[in-house]
Amino acid sequence: MSRIPVLTPDELRAVENRAASWSPPLMDRAGRAIAAAALRLAREGDGPIVIVAGPGNNGGDAWVAAAHLRESFERVVVVDVAGTAPKAPEARAAKSEFAARSGTIVRDWPAQANPALVIDGLLGIGLARDVDPACADAIGRINSCGTPVLAIDVPSGLDAHTGAVRGSAVRATHTLTFIAHKLGLHTGAGPDHCGVLELDDLGAGDQALVESRGSLLTRATVRGWLRPRARASHKGDFGTVAIIGGNRGMVGAALLAGRAALHAGAGKVFVGLLAPDAITVDLLHPELMLRAVDDALAADVIVIGPGAGRSPSATSASMFERTTLPAALALARPLVADADALNVLALNEALQRTLAARRAPTILTPHPAEAARLLGRSTTEVQADRLAAAQALAARYHAYVVLKGAGSVCAFPDERWAVNATGNPGLASGGTGDVLAGMVGALLAQGLDAERALQLAVCVHGAAADALVDAGKGPIGLTASEVTLEARRLMNAWTAG
Repeated sequence: MSRIPVLTPDELRAVENRAASWSPPLMDRAGRAIAAAALRLAREGDGPIVIVAGPGNNGGDAWVAAAHLRESFERVVVVDVAGTAPKAPEARAAKSEFAARSGTIVRDWPAQANPALVIDGLLGIGLARDVDPACADAIGRINSCGTPVLAIDVPSGLDAHTGAVRGSAVRATHTLTFIAHKLGLHTGAGPDHCGVLELDDLGAGDQALVESRGSLLTRATVRGWLRPRARASHKGDFGTVAIIGGNRGMVGAALLAGRAALHAGAGKVFVGLLAPDAITVDLLHPELMLRAVDDALAADVIVIGPGAGRSPSATSASMFERTTLPAALALARPLVADADALNVLALNEALQRTLAARRAPTILTPHPAEAARLLGRSTTEVQADRLAAAQALAARYHAYVVLKGAGSVCAFPDERWAVNATGNPGLASGGTGDVLAGMVGALLAQGLDAERALQLAVCVHGAAADALVDAGKGPIGLTASEVTLEARRLMNAWTAG
């Protein structure tokens, strides 16, 4: 399957400008699509379809939908929040046609309505500030209506680019988005507000694909990246991964990363533990080769940081910063920097310069707080524009970056990016990030380039959590070890086709 484009606001406007002369216009196409979706979703009963129309193009889509719905659905009520003539000519014509068909237009929420469906056409993708009091009141009415809600393009009040809630936002049960996906539907608060998401490209899918630098990560888009293994394979074909970390009190983090690398297909896994009194064998997985840190650094791929710092031993923690991390950064091999490696880098400008100057592929896997430290920003600032933060890290360190969280964002050095469509709150537990780092390392060792290794690991990692939740094993109490095993199952299933 070709990639699924995700457009920024500027890219979306470029596509819309190219389609401005199309017949029928995009707004008419959108209105018909909304009407068709509404008829599928409306509850049976005597209640009307209530359409909330705002003053902009989103409201224009709503008026066109209202005119089409009035042809086939007896009771349609439009709440005209602005009370002014729509801006687009086709929307003005639709409003007149709706009124001519005896459609009901009101300014306030209809009293005693028990809607079959509510359609949110209040605000669109152009929202650049917090919603005003009148719109906030309408959003509150929609959210308290107790009936299915279909949002047009993006739930009103949700920033279509960042996924931030601008004061208040509609919590839709369904969202029908147009032309292409928007980042804000998949990251930040977006997934909690858009409900079941559908796309109608309105015939502009090819233009969206050409225009976009962003894409959506799904099982379909990563399928085939990892090839079936030849019968004559041997362990050397699948590379060696080193996990460097596991200081005192955090040995489990390194073991989780090592076990994930094993289950994700690495030929051999070395674990170099930083704790001075570390174990010498993993009894649960004796396949892991526990070695001195210097010996482990001989591997093909280095994963550094899981459980590396925050140690009661100041000596071992400083040794990691002064010796181990610089040695790993100097190697001309693929490197995955995770967890406390990122925290050390954030406080050491010399190591940051070394990181940025690396020629071998570098992958960074921060959560928002780690990204904030690396960028010298607050976590709130990072979360306010997750794509911008991931792109800033990729540019500053010439790295492939995943900013973890709801809708993990992957950013690449050439300004392309992807947002992950898999995953759930079950991943909000200790150790799941270590598992992801180990999976990335294993895919690098098997010969995938950094861009594909990162995206495939992120997508499978989230999909494993989804499969476990579907099986009743989460999200409450989902463990990193369970994710590791389920990810192995999915990788084998996806590779087999």
